[in-house]
Order: sequence, then C-alpha cells, then structure tokens
Amino acid sequence: MNQQTMQNLTLFDLLARSWRRPSAIADLRFSADGSAVAFASVDATIAIATVADHEPPETRIRVSNDLGQTTIRPRERPPVPLIATAAFGDGDVPLAAYAHSAFLVGAASGEVLHLAPDGEAAAPLVRIDGPIVAIDHNARTDMTAISNGHDAFLSRGQGGAVQLKHAVTSSMDALAFSPGGRRLACGGGDGLSIWSVEGDAALIRDVSFPARPVSIRWSGDGTWLACGLETGGFALVSMTDGRADIVAGFPSPVRTVCWSRPANALFASGAFRIAGWSMTAPPVGGETSGALETGRAGLVLVETVAAHPEKKLIAAGYANGRITIAEIGARDELLVRPFGSAVTALAWSGDGRHLAVGAVDGTAAIVTFPAQMFK
Repeated sequence: MNQQTMQNLTLFDLLARSWRRPSAIADLRFSADGSAVAFASVDATIAIATVADHEPPETRIRVSNDLGQTTIRPRERPPVPLIATAAFGDGDVPLAAYAHSAFLVGAASGEVLHLAPDGEAAAPLVRIDGPIVAIDHNARTDMTAISNGHDAFLSRGQGGAVQLKHAVTSSMDALAFSPGGRRLACGGGDGLSIWSVEGDAALIRDVSFPARPVSIRWSGDGTWLACGLETGGFALVSMTDGRADIVAGFPSPVRTVCWSRPANALFASGAFRIAGWSMTAPPVGGETSGALETGRAGLVLVETVAAHPEKKLIAAGYANGRITIAEIGARDELLVRPFGSAVTALAWSGDGRHLAVGAVDGTAAIVTFPAQMFK
C-alpha cells in the first residue's frame, strides 16, 4: 500500500469491520452480553456479527521511537463473514436482545422467534394473530411485549401472550419497557399508553400527541420518556407528574432520541447539528437554558444519535453517510467517516468499545476503538 493511499484512509477504514447486505439496514441490536450484533434489513432478513475482533486496533498500533508519533496499520484480513438468515416476512422485522447472547425476532407469521448467535431459530417463544410490527424484552423481569399493529400483548417467561385491554381502539406500533421492567409504554396513532406490568397489567395513563410516535426511549432512571414523532419534533413525558410537552422546530422528522446517563442529557436527530439538552433544565414549557451546544452545525441532517454508555460522548450519523463522535457540550468532533450512504442505525456496546453502524446501502459495520482513544 503506497503512502498516498495510506493518507486517504479514514478512521472508519482503519477501525471498522464492514459488510454489505443486499438491502438497507433498518435496525440493529447488541446482544445482552455484548458478544454479537444483529442487523435487521428491510428485506426481512437478519445478519449476525461476532463482536470479538481478530485484529483489534491495539495489535495494529505503532509508536515511532524517534518522534513518538502513533500510527495504526490497516487490517490485513477480511472480517469473519456475517451469519445471515432467511426472510421472516415481507419488510423489516422487529428485533430485541434476549437472554445472554441471543435475540428475539418478530415474524410476519405472528411468531416470536428465539434467534441463537449462530443464526438458528428455535421453536417460537410465543405466537399471536397477525404480523408482528413491534417487540421489546426486559431481562430483569423476563417479560416480552409484542404488537401486531392493532393490539399489544405481554408474555412472561415462556408463557403465552396476554392481550392488554384498552378502551380506545388505536394502532400500537412502538413498544418500550422501562429500565426496571415495571412499566411498558405503547405508542400508536393517538399518542402513548403507559402500563404497570407488575402482576396484572393495568393502564396508568394515556398521553395524546399531535403525531404518531416512531420511537420510544426511557431515561435510565425511568422518570422520563422521550418519543420521536412522525412529524413535528419529539415528545417528552414526565412519569413524576404525567406532564407531556412537545419539543418542536426540527427541520426533519426526529427518527431517534437517546439518553446519556453520564451527562444526564437527552439527544435527538432531525436537525443540522447534534441537538441535546441537560436534564437539569429539561426542554419543557419553553425552557431553553439546558440546551447543549454539541459538535458543529452544518448543511446535512443528523439521521440518528447514540450516547456512549460510560463517557460524556455522543455519536451521530448523517444523511450523507458522515459519522462523528462529539464530547457532550463541546464543539470538537472526532470524524469517524466523512461520507458514504445515509446512516440508519447506531448503537454502542455496553462497554463503549464498539460502535455498530447500519446504512441505506446495506452497509453493516462494527467500529472497534482502541482503549486509549477515549480517556
């Protein structure tokens, strides 16, 4: 490899193991033990990658004796191939981490399938009528929530599915357990219903939104809910007093929201920069003092965001394929990838060493960072 080629390599080229799937990546999940990543494509297939890196960056780093300059050589071998499944339906299928190293997949047949790390699907965990459009699993309580788009169901352990009885007929196409697993949020066309799922499930409250929620994320302590909306920004719901507010003014729909526990902060996609707020001054009732100026503003929309689990860092994926990592509340950015296909999904591993990436062109990747990179 000549010197000119070496100079043109990006951090993504040096640190990422990258694969190309036949269709766009719709979602991705790390397994609970961090040993695998499952990539869900819009063709209803799942591809699983092993997180362990056979050429970790630490083995490829060199420090020159004369100048003390640190360099990293490119990988010499292609990554271990992905383990791909057959299609589970006609479109993208919902995905959740399950047990230690496995996953749950919601199929068009109405079956919740237990997918092992080797791609083998075990006997269905549970079955409902109609194609499954949303799924979530909570390891602490061993409960699984599923929806066929019209009704939501709850399954405990290996038990059958019990329908959540709701007086209002509405769609239910987004689900999320609270961190402790005692609450379940169900998003539909008319807003959000929040359930207590300790013992017999009971409706706690209904919250109305002006648009359909497309993503639901609980804060780490379970006191807040953030919901990206199909149009008009995102919603913020306080579980303490039930108050709900809309944070508007985004030039594009907010596809993803995420919480940073280290920074006690909330972030959203859909703007021309990384949009974030400190929860010491939540962005409710017109409050703006908690806004965090993070990264640099530009001319390209942020499509997805992911907060580092241990450090005050936020990763952002853009519509032009750019991927950056910024220190929360600071303008400096680490450029991981300068361009490429639009980024559809980002997620950090539990230890913060790996960043999984999905893109519109079918790119599925795991970026493994040297331990000394984020001190």
